Amino acid sequence: MSWRNKLIIALDVSDPQKALSIVDMLGDYAGVFKVGFELFVTAGPKIVEDIHKKNKKVFLDLKFHDIPNTVAKAALAAANMGVYMFNVHTSGGLQMMKRCRDTVAEHCDKQGITRPKMIGVTVLTSISSDMMKNELSVNHTLKTQVKHLALLAKQAGLDGVVASPQEISMIKTSVGNDFLVVTPGIRPSWVLPDDQMRTATPKQALRDGADYIVMGRGILAQEDPVKTLELISIDILTA
Repeated sequence: MSWRNKLIIALDVSDPQKALSIVDMLGDYAGVFKVGFELFVTAGPKIVEDIHKKNKKVFLDLKFHDIPNTVAKAALAAANMGVYMFNVHTSGGLQMMKRCRDTVAEHCDKQGITRPKMIGVTVLTSISSDMMKNELSVNHTLKTQVKHLALLAKQAGLDGVVASPQEISMIKTSVGNDFLVVTPGIRPSWVLPDDQMRTATPKQALRDGADYIVMGRGILAQEDPVKTLELISIDILTA
């Protein structure tokens, strides 16, 4: 599989027209575009419809986290929008994730529509080991927490998890190669990490087994995003 089939472009902008112009500009490099809080709150569900009209898939990155019934209803709305993938917070617990998964699966089966991939957010890439211990009062290691949450997501029937590139190999070993790992925090070697603590280059993440890599600011903040992607492609394809 081409690495471009594993690339998700994060539309981390508030202007829907700018988002659609990014889809047009980078559509030859990626088939999936991520719609997160900033864009969805500004543009609403219409942005998903507009991206679909351009024959591109949508990863709806709203990180649902609430009581099981509320999350299940939000997940149904996402499924009815036809998104390719959406996520929930694994810290919402087993019951929340399982209710979400079962509700969506049953609905899609009855309606004869494709079930979106459902993935669970483990530990945000902005969280460090010190923050885990001193701010969140989690006394075991960050990797242990990620492993536990990934196994919980698997038990709930989710398709995979969102995790930093530093945990890819561990998740694949612990949970299985067929369990998806979607990795944000991906930056070319020449781009600063910003507020994300646990990062890697695209080449490193793909070598470690990432099923999808998410890139936003590392591309869009560059003077020439297309040239940036071309340079990344050369780096990935060279030994």
